[in-house]
Amino acid sequence: MDRQTLKSKFKQACDLLRNEIASVNYIIQLSWMLFLKLYDDLEDERELEAKLKGETYQRNIPSPYRWKEWVHKDWRSEELIDFINNKLFPFLSKLDGDGERELIATIFSGKEIQNFLKDGYKLREVALLLDELKFRTREDIYVISTLYEELLPEIGEMGKYAGEYYTPRPVIRLMVKIVNPKLGEIILDPFLGSAGFLIESYNHILRSKEVFTTKETKILHNMFYGQEKKDVPYLIGIMNLLLHNLPTTHIYKTDTFAEDVRKIQEKDKVDVILTNPPFGGKFDERFKVNFPVKSSDTELMALQYVMRKIKQGGRVGIVVPEGVLSNTTKPFVRVRKELLENYNVHTIISLPKGVFIVSGKTPVKANLLFFDKTGPTEEIWYYEIQPPEGMKNFTKTRPMRDEDWQDCYEKWKNREISENSWIVKIDEIDKETYELTPRNPNKLKKKEYRPAKEILEDVLKEEKEVIKLLEELKGLLR
Repeated sequence: MDRQTLKSKFKQACDLLRNEIASVNYIIQLSWMLFLKLYDDLEDERELEAKLKGETYQRNIPSPYRWKEWVHKDWRSEELIDFINNKLFPFLSKLDGDGERELIATIFSGKEIQNFLKDGYKLREVALLLDELKFRTREDIYVISTLYEELLPEIGEMGKYAGEYYTPRPVIRLMVKIVNPKLGEIILDPFLGSAGFLIESYNHILRSKEVFTTKETKILHNMFYGQEKKDVPYLIGIMNLLLHNLPTTHIYKTDTFAEDVRKIQEKDKVDVILTNPPFGGKFDERFKVNFPVKSSDTELMALQYVMRKIKQGGRVGIVVPEGVLSNTTKPFVRVRKELLENYNVHTIISLPKGVFIVSGKTPVKANLLFFDKTGPTEEIWYYEIQPPEGMKNFTKTRPMRDEDWQDCYEKWKNREISENSWIVKIDEIDKETYELTPRNPNKLKKKEYRPAKEILEDVLKEEKEVIKLLEELKGLLR
């Protein structure tokens, strides 16, 4: 199937779902249907391989629940809806076993994962369109994965999940380039969302070598770890990983904050953490005991988590709202103090508003914070990314693009000082607040003041005008 036909079939399926299902629930519907289609293809491949070896493959999703069987069966509308709601979903949610069976059960037992279509004929029409999608080559997979990713920002824009798990790909690519994950390192995203950080890290490593040996491929497929507590992001993250041909072996549905950070041992720590934690999310009060500094701010607790989870010599890239760097209440001050004293905060990149767009909400001012566990901070390189010329912020119609950070990355390599970049030494940081807010000193220098003589001349001119008016008033009063 050529690229254009693939696109056409996928978009037809999306349009049908959009017309039938309100809000972003159509993406949830598309995701679980696409998952079952992909997984059935995967099991077909395994069955064929086993047959060629003279072995038997035991399917994880057997008859009559496998995709191809129910999709191609001739149903009446109400029969198909009854099968999906009362047989397929209950069966999948109760799959017993470990590995992939456990993963499938976890996905389909999520309360938010459900069938939103009431018309069985429409459901089968969508299913048959998806069934025509073939994933025979890397090109096929690339086309569908790209189309799928283009849908994900809609979730944040519509405001249903507060945009908390979709990070714009240009931001991710910049962070991955700076952190530079390597073959053999354990890479973790503790707030997985749509799995963008793991996917871009995987692509980054693939670009670093032309050929991978069988042993290296095995190593590569055991490097990626993710954690996500919510039903919909978990499904979408898994779906996205499958579409990009990444393993889902180490992707766990769990609340990251449930882990006691004070008890994490060195053997359980990781080499690289890349993440965008939820901003202003609800923090489960039960888990406060797991952290040395108590707070209800998810972003501060997330920072504490990654600080404790990174191993000696490890590297972190994390998205943080401005408040994490500027808030002067005790918990924030304590965490920043520990961060600067025990970790090397080498880079802070300031993003303009509008990079993270959420419908109906004020654009969030965010920063990219990078640190290593290699000793205390000595100096921080700052860069202020600028929106396009003539614009105050990025917008939905002009979002951030890769070219918008090229100058930042080029200057970061040599820690250059420029109009948009500067260095702050550790002894310049206030030892009472440990505030790290990006303040471009070049902007202060650039402020132009009028010459004193010019100002004085204007004052005298105004004085003369006032005296003249007073004289006229005096004459009128006479």
